[in-house]
Amino acid sequence: MSAAGKNRTVLLGRAIQKTFRRDTGEPVQALDGVSLEASAGTLTALVGPDGAGKTTLIRLAAGLLAADAGELKVLGIDVAADPQKVQDRVGYMPQKFGLYEDLSVRENLDLYADLHGVTVEERRERYPRLMEMTALGPFKDRLAGRLSGGMKQKLGLACTLVRSPELLLLDEPTVGVDPLSRRELWEIILQLVNDQRLTVLLSTSYLDEAEPCGYVVVLHQGRVLAQGRPAEIAGLAAGRTFLAEPTAGQKASGLQARLLDHPGVLDAVPEGGRVRLVVSESSFNAIATAPVNPRFEDGFMVLLRGTVPQPSAAGSMTFKRPAEQPGEGAVIEVRDLVRQFGTFTAVDHISFEVHRGEIFGLLGPNGAGKTTTFRMLCGLLAATGGMLRVGGVDLLHARASARQRIGYVAQKFSLYGQLSVNENLEFFAGAYGLRGERKSERINWALRQFELTPLARIPTERLPGGYRQRLAMAAALLHEPEILFLDEPTSGADPLARREFWQRITGLSEQGVTVVVTTHFMKEAEYCDRVAIMDAGRILAQGTPAEIRGGEPTMEDAFIAIVERARESESARSEKSGAA
Repeated sequence: MSAAGKNRTVLLGRAIQKTFRRDTGEPVQALDGVSLEASAGTLTALVGPDGAGKTTLIRLAAGLLAADAGELKVLGIDVAADPQKVQDRVGYMPQKFGLYEDLSVRENLDLYADLHGVTVEERRERYPRLMEMTALGPFKDRLAGRLSGGMKQKLGLACTLVRSPELLLLDEPTVGVDPLSRRELWEIILQLVNDQRLTVLLSTSYLDEAEPCGYVVVLHQGRVLAQGRPAEIAGLAAGRTFLAEPTAGQKASGLQARLLDHPGVLDAVPEGGRVRLVVSESSFNAIATAPVNPRFEDGFMVLLRGTVPQPSAAGSMTFKRPAEQPGEGAVIEVRDLVRQFGTFTAVDHISFEVHRGEIFGLLGPNGAGKTTTFRMLCGLLAATGGMLRVGGVDLLHARASARQRIGYVAQKFSLYGQLSVNENLEFFAGAYGLRGERKSERINWALRQFELTPLARIPTERLPGGYRQRLAMAAALLHEPEILFLDEPTSGADPLARREFWQRITGLSEQGVTVVVTTHFMKEAEYCDRVAIMDAGRILAQGTPAEIRGGEPTMEDAFIAIVERARESESARSEKSGAA
């Protein structure tokens, strides 16, 4: 591509305005004077919290919505004047791509090729390239419904690329996928940009995904806070970023929760057994610290904290401390646990234990068996074999009696969308056996503690993702459980919601609540006291985050290395067995 071609503007927005109206008629300003550009052959990221306007902006660029005011041109076309012409030349992959699960990989590709008028000759040329790029070639006859989450995302991307678009629009393409799949998706995206010079505009709530992008637009409440290269955004935190050491006997997560409540701290996250913090002034010296180079996430938090008020002390919630039993050992004991579905073994003789007040992370790729394990731990699914005790109760024989001591936040929040916030809390309080004054007291506590009182009468389906997560958590804590199970609770949540969530979890663990959590976001494993990594129904490694990380620079690198080594060993064993 020539220099002139490379610098050609593919997307140009000037002073874009977009307002929606709720059912009540109340206006919601989704975009408020947004201006941006994307040049040919570049990767541009839209980042920002829930409700920032990222999805609205991408849908406008795809010609699926019309702006109320301002100018938006895509590939030189006025989107408002000719949206169909834009749609004919761009590829758009929404957060929930419309795969047909009862069709095979090849049949899904054929369907989208038919919809876009892709000729037989073009398919012969494009299909092999798409299959190679996504590594879906060996699975072309498999039903889409039987693919893992990461493979479904790759198939969605292949269907989007089946007609060779001139601009690719991706809305949160990696939400809900495991680290291996996330890395594979990013390798595909970067290959499209670097090798094929495709222009890509994507939105993401994972701040580390902004680092490899050529240009970043930071949005908040429909406005642009800043835009430029990731290094320029990171530079906003220059001289403000430090690493703090916990004192003897103190957990990094506990120090992080306390630092977030300090007025001089803009951000704090556990990292390698220490706490990375961003301060409002370089002279901050409340704790012994070592300076470190800023990254994009640090600059992002500087921008956001200049706009969003410091959160309330989420970690300070009061909770009835579970009574410790004399001579109590592990609160959760798992020995040789097995779960089979017909001839398929989803959980294959796993063993671990969790002690009172611990935060235990259960990590693994899509399909590793984590959710199946969770459902057995919660008494929602019977085990096929092994020993399973939760809170002193043998779940193989007395599942119902353990449930009153357990709180559970499911992977897909089990809230009732048409019910209001208050009605959901009323329902779950009743389900947990709360009555009369005690029920009212706990509902009021939940509304106050999770700052839901102003939203009490709003239908849950209209809440932003971060508030739905708050409500799901509040519902799970109404009966003050001793043990809390959280299955992918922050999937798709924005950075602020994730920090607030973990501050609350740390506060609960310090009061003796035992927490077991699954997550695909490896930075969150740093909040855990111990973690276990699963794949193919087996536990591959257990230990503290520091022990798991070993010599790897990050938890994500360690996770991928452990899973890949195990898969390579299994593949070698299978080949040896087949040869024999």
